[in-house]
Amino acid sequence: MLTKAVRAALIGVVAAGFFGGCGTKDARPVIRLLTGPDSGGGFKEIIRQFEAARPDLRVELVEGPAATNTREDMYAASFMAQDGAYDVVFMDVIWVPKFAAAGWILPLDDRFPAEERADFLPGDISGSIYQTKIYRVPMQSDAGMLYYRKDLLDAEKRVPPRTVEELAELARALQSPPDRWGLVFQGQQYEGLVCAFLEVLWGFGGDVIDAEGRVTLDSPESVRALEWLAGLPTRLAPPGVTTYQEEECRQMFQDGRAVFMRNWPYAWTLCQKEGSPVRGKIGIVPMVHAAGKTSAATLGGWGYGISAYSKHPGAAWSFIEFATQAAQQKVFHFRTGAIPTRKSLFDDADILKGSPHFKELYTVLLAARPRPVHPRYSRISDILQRHVSAALVGQLTPEKAIQDAAEKIRQALQ
Repeated sequence: MLTKAVRAALIGVVAAGFFGGCGTKDARPVIRLLTGPDSGGGFKEIIRQFEAARPDLRVELVEGPAATNTREDMYAASFMAQDGAYDVVFMDVIWVPKFAAAGWILPLDDRFPAEERADFLPGDISGSIYQTKIYRVPMQSDAGMLYYRKDLLDAEKRVPPRTVEELAELARALQSPPDRWGLVFQGQQYEGLVCAFLEVLWGFGGDVIDAEGRVTLDSPESVRALEWLAGLPTRLAPPGVTTYQEEECRQMFQDGRAVFMRNWPYAWTLCQKEGSPVRGKIGIVPMVHAAGKTSAATLGGWGYGISAYSKHPGAAWSFIEFATQAAQQKVFHFRTGAIPTRKSLFDDADILKGSPHFKELYTVLLAARPRPVHPRYSRISDILQRHVSAALVGQLTPEKAIQDAAEKIRQALQ
């Protein structure tokens, strides 16, 4: 059943398409693309450039709601109706397995071969693949990282932490609660908690499912990871961290009330704005890991695919190929602040002039991993949210939370 928001949005899209076509004799194929609000005008500028390069084609931008779940529902409703309302699918990385498994999007292997993927960040490519086939061309990357107060570490002649032990020791040494805590992270029961937990889980050598889709969550590594995370509130993190999302963390760190912060790249720009108490005083590094293990970042980001019901798949590919070139990703970056997915742009002089931290960000992005690639990821996420949160607030022991979550996930994937 469609929600009121989705029904209203779909009516608006249909009406716009109907009335937009009245009285016109333009016979060019129309490529339709659904996105969120085009803040900064990045999509419009790329469309303008594309139509100038390909006057035989026309692109119609449908600016949907800001809420990503509503846009996901809009795509799903269109696909289930097999109506071909959208040709190009601008999708979140976590939608790929769901859309691909349902047969709603086309595999792109013939159009996007391995040699063409070489300039893209490896995590973004990995997140675009489902059951060995690639369904998405990455356009905008994102990944979790550890922010730190460079000025505080420099004053103590200390280097940024690499391991969980080093982070705990530095946070303890530099905090002075309640005025300044050691670490803030996304601890509320929502998707952000899953992203934060996965980075710790991978950093301890654990995982949720393996390459064959078998649940591997109930391992000693997973228990140790959750024990570490659940031990942070009141010790190194404020008690209220279990209610924090990204913005609560960012505000606390930006106000100078935390030494370390787990967050996404967007926070850098806000922390460096004129008047920010921490402007020029921060750095970024990959998320910490257990001794003998390696860091990993939870992958976010967006990319383009082709609807299986498009009447113009060739034209849709022409737009995708154009829009994801380095020149267009650069335009999109400057218009919207989006992080490119092409490795070559992290050495671009123009980008580095405005974003010198991209050299460090590139290291973070190279270690990015997609969340469990499964059509039922939303069920996996819901189970993890509930059980990790229960451990953080003391309702379950970490061991019990891991055991119960693993069993629930097995049942959900049967």
